[in-house]
Amino acid sequence: MRDVLPAIERWRREGKGVALATVVEVWGSAPREPGARMAISSAAEVEGSVSGGCVEAAVIEEAGQVLRFGRPRLVRYGVSDEQAWSVGLSCGGTIEVFLERLDPGGEIYAALRAALGAERLVTLVTVVGGADIGRQLVLRPDGTRVGSLGAAALDRQVADHVRERTARLGSERVRLRAEGADVELFVEAIAPRPKLVVVGAVHAAVALVSYARTLGFRTYVVDPRAAFATPERFAHADAILHDWPQPALAAIGLNETSYVVVLSHDLKLDLPALEAALASPARYVGALGSRRTHAKRIAALREAGLADDAIARIRAPVGLDLGARTPEEIALAIIAEIVAAARRDS
Repeated sequence: MRDVLPAIERWRREGKGVALATVVEVWGSAPREPGARMAISSAAEVEGSVSGGCVEAAVIEEAGQVLRFGRPRLVRYGVSDEQAWSVGLSCGGTIEVFLERLDPGGEIYAALRAALGAERLVTLVTVVGGADIGRQLVLRPDGTRVGSLGAAALDRQVADHVRERTARLGSERVRLRAEGADVELFVEAIAPRPKLVVVGAVHAAVALVSYARTLGFRTYVVDPRAAFATPERFAHADAILHDWPQPALAAIGLNETSYVVVLSHDLKLDLPALEAALASPARYVGALGSRRTHAKRIAALREAGLADDAIARIRAPVGLDLGARTPEEIALAIIAEIVAAARRDS
């Protein structure tokens, strides 16, 4: 949603209608994943993609019908290997695309736009099959809701389902039975952009911030030692905080898409950073150092009162086992483990 929002806002200001196409299911090796979106204006302008170019023309034609008549529809497209190759992709597959006419003045769009602007997690649930096709519900982590799927009992059932899957991001297709009828839903976490927080401005941190920015992370470097965390070394970071870890991490605001990596190799920084990270909903907490070093950390954290299940969240030694030796290789191992963790949880 984030990638097509600027175009939607521009078309909205210009008074144009907007259709939204969302990939809701994939079979085989289709080019885009569930949640991929394409926005189409009433002037046939396009932003985003649902297949990398294979079926976009057909989707634009369907979007015109949705804009004209207003009724959402679910459409299946086969992407042949030949179609995929014609637009520079290596494989095909089958996708289902949900098309809807966007209501830029409605409460659902307003809730999504506000969440994206504030970098807050929300879950969007859309009825993609059944009598109430097109109805939507936005669920916030605090339990508040916007919209309805058509029945209060179904809203509660879906809210319970989302609450049980809070450890996961990403999207899923769900089929439920409500009031004697089957309902098909697309459940999607609209997540904030991920944050990478690096505690300890060591050499490996320079490369780690570079890799993370390439992958779309907002990056923060925390180190009270101003001689290490300099603007010259970390000009590519979004922010440098010359403060101790606990106030710095509080100022950053760790959320469900935060990844914290402790690289200082100094207990005076390691321990408060780990305590703050483990008390937060951060998705990933890693610490550099040998197993012997980590054993000392564990003992100190237990002495500080942390429970074993909280301490078990720490990934140490941090990073995939690539046989890394140089700072750049160590950074590569760390960012690879972060990507793997993010993908497993989505």
